[in-house]
Amino acid sequence: MMRSIDYGNLMHRAMRGLIIEVLRQVEEGGLPGEHHFFITFDTRHPDAALADWLKQRYPEEMTVVMQHWFDNLHVDDEGFAVTLNFGDQPEPLYIPFDAIRTFVDPSVEFGLRFEAPADDDEDEEEDDDGGDDDPAPSSDRQDAEIVRLDRWRK
Repeated sequence: MMRSIDYGNLMHRAMRGLIIEVLRQVEEGGLPGEHHFFITFDTRHPDAALADWLKQRYPEEMTVVMQHWFDNLHVDDEGFAVTLNFGDQPEPLYIPFDAIRTFVDPSVEFGLRFEAPADDDEDEEEDDDGGDDDPAPSSDRQDAEIVRLDRWRK
């Protein structure tokens, strides 16, 4: 017998499913129109794969942009692989869906934010070079919420 409905976990799975569907559409047909993505992820996730120099530069989290140039996008049930350009240097990445903290498409003012249960201070802003100092979540369960888009507005 179910004692309560775990809305946070249900929302997390629904939002993850949305990201999977969007990335699979992009994998098959490319980015339509002005769509582009800012994806912030936890570089400490055990299944995240990125070059050592990127891990050193972004020891906790980094934001990548999928817009004008990306290659080799492949989406599986656990995450996605993509090659991105870092200063004219192509670098392959693997980003597990459980490592994603934010997924934003500013062209249509759409954004999702995933927070670990320990991240209670909603008003605390992350800096551009790594974010907060909290350790990686100890479980796969994360709460979900809509992200504020004014962070990416110019």
